[in-house]
Amino acid sequence: MAEIPENPAKVLADSEDCPIKQVDLTVPKTDDPTIKVLTFRMWVLGIGSCVLLSFVNQFFWYRSQPLTVSSISAQIAVVPLGHLMARTITDRVFFKGKRWEFTLNPGPFNVKEHVLITIFANSGAGTVYATHVLTAVKLIYKRKFTFFPAFILMITTQVLGFGWAGIFRKYLVEPGEMWWPSNLVQVSLFRALHDAGKRPKGGTTRTQFFLIALTSSFCYYAFPGFLFKMLTSLSWICWISPKSVLVQQLGSGLQGLGIAAFGLDWSTIASYLGSPLASPWFATANVAVGYCFIMYVMIPLCYWLNVYNAKNFPIYSNELFMLDGSTYNTSAIIGSNFELDKAAYKESGNLYLSTFFAMTYGIGFATLTATLVHVLLFNGSDMWKQTKMAFSTNKKMDIHTKLMKAYKQVPMWWFHVILVVNIAIIIFACEYYNDTLQLHWFHVLLACAIAIIFTLPIGIITATTNQQPGLNIITEYIIGYMYPGRPVANMAFKVYGYISMTQALTFLADFKLGHYMKIPPRAMFMAQVVGTLLSVIIYQITAWWMMGSIPNLCDVSVLPTDSPWRCPMDRVFYDASVIWGLVGPRRIFGDLGVYSNVNWFFLGGAVAPLLVWLAHKAFPKQQWIRLIHMPVLLGATANMPPASAVNYTSWIIVGFLSGYVFFRYRPKTWERYNYILSGGLDAGTAFMTILIFFALQSQKVSLDWWGNNLDGCPLAACPTAKGIAADGCPAFQSLFMVIPVTALWCIWKAHNASVYEDLRMNLDSIKISIMTCIKDISHAHSFEGKPSTAEAEILQQDPPRHLYTMWQQFLDMSINRGFSFRHCFREANAETDALANWVVTMVTKLSTTPKTCCSWSADATGWMFIESLI
Repeated sequence: MAEIPENPAKVLADSEDCPIKQVDLTVPKTDDPTIKVLTFRMWVLGIGSCVLLSFVNQFFWYRSQPLTVSSISAQIAVVPLGHLMARTITDRVFFKGKRWEFTLNPGPFNVKEHVLITIFANSGAGTVYATHVLTAVKLIYKRKFTFFPAFILMITTQVLGFGWAGIFRKYLVEPGEMWWPSNLVQVSLFRALHDAGKRPKGGTTRTQFFLIALTSSFCYYAFPGFLFKMLTSLSWICWISPKSVLVQQLGSGLQGLGIAAFGLDWSTIASYLGSPLASPWFATANVAVGYCFIMYVMIPLCYWLNVYNAKNFPIYSNELFMLDGSTYNTSAIIGSNFELDKAAYKESGNLYLSTFFAMTYGIGFATLTATLVHVLLFNGSDMWKQTKMAFSTNKKMDIHTKLMKAYKQVPMWWFHVILVVNIAIIIFACEYYNDTLQLHWFHVLLACAIAIIFTLPIGIITATTNQQPGLNIITEYIIGYMYPGRPVANMAFKVYGYISMTQALTFLADFKLGHYMKIPPRAMFMAQVVGTLLSVIIYQITAWWMMGSIPNLCDVSVLPTDSPWRCPMDRVFYDASVIWGLVGPRRIFGDLGVYSNVNWFFLGGAVAPLLVWLAHKAFPKQQWIRLIHMPVLLGATANMPPASAVNYTSWIIVGFLSGYVFFRYRPKTWERYNYILSGGLDAGTAFMTILIFFALQSQKVSLDWWGNNLDGCPLAACPTAKGIAADGCPAFQSLFMVIPVTALWCIWKAHNASVYEDLRMNLDSIKISIMTCIKDISHAHSFEGKPSTAEAEILQQDPPRHLYTMWQQFLDMSINRGFSFRHCFREANAETDALANWVVTMVTKLSTTPKTCCSWSADATGWMFIESLI
């Protein structure tokens, strides 16, 4: 046991300094190794927190506003429970005097128990990323993916990170120069929650305030969650002109640019960007500037200049399209072996993205290079000094490393065993379940090589700058070029190459938190391993249960637009698997694709921080220049899609009020209640959402009134290019769309008795043939097996009174269905083929006869278009 001076705080504060000032001011320099850590209440509250957060976060993951309940909620909530257990549970000692002696209550609830409980909670709060693979394959691709290979994929992805963490623990945890800035928030919160300060006069204790926030949030969420869903996105600008596509594109918070849109719903505010209350104003301001530039300058310019045929598609969408704006039928290009059918892809044509979606990939490219260049220019010298000190053989240990020498360290062979066994299991699974996972052993080793190469440099960046560059684009690019046409292989390679590194950094950050709070390393290791294994089990069981319990989960072709189960995160993951895996980067961003110029964003991202650095060097007295953080600016919209404009506008507003207004003008109030308010809002919203689901939604109980018309901007998703039609959207007709409609209009206006009689004679034939065609094609395209009510009404109309309306509406309907009108003639019977020829003949006669009522003159192009339709 380490010797503790009479006044250790004073002695150590005078004699020991940390190399990082923020750490020196925040982290306590004392320790009591006699404090009990592995207690009964730690296990109960830790496992309970892990299970609850794992269930809640997987439950929320499929929702349209996927709120993530962070470990801060559990960190705050367990404090009163821990004190309650300390007061009420017996302190009797069992097997006293024997080797197995233990007690359920070793004394007051202490901060070290609290830290380990939070480590368990972190395991539940951290999403099991490989669940995306399971969801994409089973629910969206609609392919077989059995429980056991899915479990192996999920568990090995999470555990693989332990191996990398163990290898680099010596370099990324022990050195004081590797200080992990994000952990200082946790340390501050632990110290605040265990501060024995008295309740301020006229105020509340932190625990009382947490309960008030939780209760208020719980009660309030009944409104945006069930009673008044429009509070999720108040897009009031759409109300000004409910029939204008332009106004709704500008004002929609869910499907447009979201100008002046905001949400009075905590799940909207915190869904994708995390709690704005935990974001410092500097970071919030950078996100705000980047968001405004991208959403209000870059995207509008690209859209209204029609870059990459932007007007053929919605202004905001993560769907995959044909050039004519119809949804790309990915099922048609997948072969029986779940690989790309190149012949079918050639026949279907190139895959297109909304310009917004394409630009977000470009911004992702730029963010990656901007992060590396920014850190090199602005933090390079500091990182080099810190790295040299960290790797130095005669490096000086800081006070925290010295205090941790009092505990038994985790043997290195523990990590080696986990790593070797895990890789062996992965290789076995990939070879044995190759039809499912599509990877081979050499792909696994390549993914591991990428992870181990990048873990140290990215760990140094994260530990010193709090910026973590993502490897998802790199891994997708590599496997996409190396092994194209296989979507599951791309997804699996990404989770092994990228997510295992992310998990390693999460474990290292937890190790550093334990380092700061003087948690015995072996106890920390045990909590991490148990928490990780337990969370994977709960995540998969929850996902499997929801897949079987919620009808049409994630199926946006069937679910209404206001459904809470549209799975936006999984849809984006699926889209990425199609882009990078099934079709492949060469056919999207390479020489065979439409978007090859997007690769220039890599260069632009590298140049942007260089310009800021040169400006800073040229004008060193202008300190505001150094505050321009290009990786944060460019990465501001990294969560879009699936995040929408209202998520950002609401987050920025609340972040401004918290991080600037209250922090500047009410600092004591902010310090005491800010993080606690965040945890209370998270917890209350989560509990009410679960209650609404089990008590109301699972029983098919709903409210249908205008206040539950989510967003209220139905036209925001409409394309605006001429000749492109969509359900519920006004038609922007081109000349060629008008020609055949006008031709038949002239037939009616001519009042030619013989023409009218021929048309009446053939009316029954065309009705039967067209309806049969719709039924067949609808079935082939997974639509309903019969025409909709609206379509049936169109086909039942009698000429000549409604002939123009019938023809125009049927043309729109055929485009919306995703097939050309000519198929309904070609695939119908001979009578309809005869009628098709008759229509061409009649139109030709009318265009060359003096009786015609039409003011247009036919040209060769017009007739070719009519013939192509028929």
